[in-house]
Amino acid sequence: MLNVAIKAARAAGAVINRAALDVEAVRISQKQVNDFVTEVDHASEKVIIETLLTAYPDHGILAEESGREFGNPLADHIWIIDPLDGTTNFIHGFPVYCVSIALQVRGKIEQAVIYDPTRNDLFTATKGRGAFMNDRRLRVSKRIRLQECIISTGFPFRKGDNFNQYLRMMGDVMQRTAGLRRPGSAALDLAYVAAGFTDGFFETGLSPWDVAAGSLLVTEAGGLIGNFTGESDFLEQKECLAGAPRIYGQLVTILGKYSKFASAGDKANVRTAVDALSRERTGDTHNPDAEPTEEGAQPQEERKDAPF
Repeated sequence: MLNVAIKAARAAGAVINRAALDVEAVRISQKQVNDFVTEVDHASEKVIIETLLTAYPDHGILAEESGREFGNPLADHIWIIDPLDGTTNFIHGFPVYCVSIALQVRGKIEQAVIYDPTRNDLFTATKGRGAFMNDRRLRVSKRIRLQECIISTGFPFRKGDNFNQYLRMMGDVMQRTAGLRRPGSAALDLAYVAAGFTDGFFETGLSPWDVAAGSLLVTEAGGLIGNFTGESDFLEQKECLAGAPRIYGQLVTILGKYSKFASAGDKANVRTAVDALSRERTGDTHNPDAEPTEEGAQPQEERKDAPF
């Protein structure tokens, strides 16, 4: 099954590479604000589905563009497909995008392939047998001090995303790390955590096809993946956190309060902080809940290390 997935991913990569030679000729449509789909997405998805269903006609399909239209939706074996993760990068000629294919068996991810056609990098994993990049065994980073780490993320771009909350999250992480990166492909971000190129990753709003294959790569490379509170059942929850074990734990401590599953007290504190940031960004610095200062007293000096 892994070999069939590799065959499908390479076939899709060939479609993408041909289109990349003249990317300005590619037809583009918009699913929603800042969310694009191209004829290349559809062509890539078509060749993947044809390859998989030719080998396994009784299997199910969950694909980004066609959903569950093809295959057997009641099957125990479901292929989860993102035919071109990083479409916005692709249409700009920015060479960070990939093909992502995972096999879910009775709810568990058991096979994974992520293929980067621009670098011809092939990431693969089989449950219980390790993760590999171009036949080289992968292990997550050995760093244990967060301040020495590079963390990748995805910036908010969808309508309805809580931009101010994401600013707070990024500020909390940026102050404590060696750097924050936003490559633009969640599947590759997870593959890079598995390879030890980055030490951790977090993002909200992701769908199963964005993270299914990458999640197996991370765990088979010795890492951890879950939601912001550290729970491992994250695939449908639209929040994802991954990293080397020691770094993962430190990121849970920082990001847990931003989770939709956080305690009521944490959520209230986050709302207060986000509201304050929103007022600061809009120029309204009046805080109706702030305690009045004594006449003639000076407000406390702003912390020099505040992120915003």
